[in-house]
Amino acid sequence: FGTVTHSSVSEKGLQQELLELLKNTPINDDELLANLGLYLTTKSLARIIFFYELYKKLVYLHGVVMEFGTRWGQTISLLSILRGMFEPYNRTRRMLAFDTFEGLKGMTANDTGANKCADGSYATPDGYERYLDRLLALQEQLNPLGHLQKYEVIKGDVLQTLPDYLKKHPETMISMVVFDMDIYAPTVKTLEMIKPYLFKGSLLVFDELCDEVFPGETIAVREVLDMKNFRFERLPLTSRLSYLVYE
Repeated sequence: FGTVTHSSVSEKGLQQELLELLKNTPINDDELLANLGLYLTTKSLARIIFFYELYKKLVYLHGVVMEFGTRWGQTISLLSILRGMFEPYNRTRRMLAFDTFEGLKGMTANDTGANKCADGSYATPDGYERYLDRLLALQEQLNPLGHLQKYEVIKGDVLQTLPDYLKKHPETMISMVVFDMDIYAPTVKTLEMIKPYLFKGSLLVFDELCDEVFPGETIAVREVLDMKNFRFERLPLTSRLSYLVYE
């Protein structure tokens, strides 16, 4: 299914050429993982640095990390790796990835404008959640306390899966939440559900605030949070990613 991109025709061609170089790499299998930095772009490295900088704030906060709209799982995977670097013995820092893995669904009038997506956009192949689960398990086992599962891939409609999770885990405190569901309805309802589990200092990260392609995320935040009471911050490295410190 189609996805939104702001790349020019020229950029797309160069990205395809880079992809072909990766697919046809002469690097031996036993050295490829250690050299994947060869194929990073400025944009992809900027996203990594953004979460690296945020994790340095996160280490002083208690609680779990939740990502809503995990899709391929790159962000939750990166955060798991950063946990292994910064706090390898923090068994309470659980990484929770929520997604239907079926793409966007339930767009409303709040999601119009420059949005050209349709139901099913950003879907992953059938069974992808099992692939992601295995990948996160391998990463966890490469770090201390690898025998303790500190992640969970939670498939399904967040309006059902999140209440179920919170009921099973009344101890939940949310230190960081990443919103990447793109559209209004699931974002506004999820924001309302998590508020009792936030605390002063919790980090809320947004992927589409002030983005004309996905206006629903901003509308949801404006409805649930009093925006004048928060600083919506960013790093100069990235264009869309922003965050706030919950007060």
